[in-house]
Amino acid sequence: MTSVGMLSHRDDPRTVFKSYAYAAAAKMEGADFFFFSPGRVNLKEETILGWVYERGEWKEVMVPFPDVIYNSSSPMTPKQEVIVKELRQRIPFTSNPIGDKMSVYNRIKKGQTFSNYLIPSTRLTKFSEIKDLFKEYSDLIIKPSSGCQGNDISYVQKSKKQYTVFRSQLKQVMSKKEFKEFINGLIEKGGYLAQPFIKCKLKNGLSYDFRLHTQKDGEGQWKVGTIYPRVASKGVIANLGQGGYSTKFEKLLQNEFDEKYYDVKRTLEQFSLQFSRHFDGLYEEPLDELGIDIGIDSNQKIWIFEVNWRPGVPALFRFEMDVAKNMIQYACYLHRQNEKRSELNKE
Repeated sequence: MTSVGMLSHRDDPRTVFKSYAYAAAAKMEGADFFFFSPGRVNLKEETILGWVYERGEWKEVMVPFPDVIYNSSSPMTPKQEVIVKELRQRIPFTSNPIGDKMSVYNRIKKGQTFSNYLIPSTRLTKFSEIKDLFKEYSDLIIKPSSGCQGNDISYVQKSKKQYTVFRSQLKQVMSKKEFKEFINGLIEKGGYLAQPFIKCKLKNGLSYDFRLHTQKDGEGQWKVGTIYPRVASKGVIANLGQGGYSTKFEKLLQNEFDEKYYDVKRTLEQFSLQFSRHFDGLYEEPLDELGIDIGIDSNQKIWIFEVNWRPGVPALFRFEMDVAKNMIQYACYLHRQNEKRSELNKE
């Protein structure tokens, strides 16, 4: 029987809603499961004061190191980082980081196979880079390379004498001097990239995109977890964390693509799997779960907006149990693979 430990920076599983789903999924899959945080790890004794879910409640129990660790969140302090780094050297982890947006962009570009789906992106280091982009494009998106949830994204339109900046659903008209000061402020903070705005709009004029959620299964193979559209309530950022909303995948396709909807559906499903397999192969450490954000422009060309590590799913879709089941099955697969390697090393 595989033992799976869910590692979180939080101390109490009752404050982590999805921990219930993972405990239930492990029980259904015949795996032992416990929740823990770095501060409860005894590296010398190789024991953990973890939490197990029994008879409707969480109980603290001293347990040995698990066979596999599901690292559900990143360490928050230097001390936690040291402990997590040590655990990684001893125990297989389900999830491995993919890097920030710019490093992901460069990796896909170098991999070539999916480079034609990339939006040309530039890491901002000087104002002249923005000037050069505006020579080719009238609208730009400026966003942090390591941001998430659609936070701190600016949409910029250029006219002859001014710049219009949409930021956090607020509109601000700037002179050339004001805009230069704004950009230089971002450059000083560091970690921003700029790219042309790709217009992906519904028939009603609202901006939208798709989240392609993929996971590995119990055989270590990629599968499509779910695909859902995200529609901007206003502005251009179609992120659920920024006031956007979602709707049923097939319903939106039928409304927007008419008789071509099934072809678009199959294309997105195939793209999800093909890209995940390719992207996984670009890293030394295996990946387990991806959230691929893509848009479809008026020519029905697919554009990759960004790729997310450990994306999770919005609670409104109620897919958390499916995600948890896939993760537990994948953790069991990692355990089997690790045991096989151990046996080979003994020979």
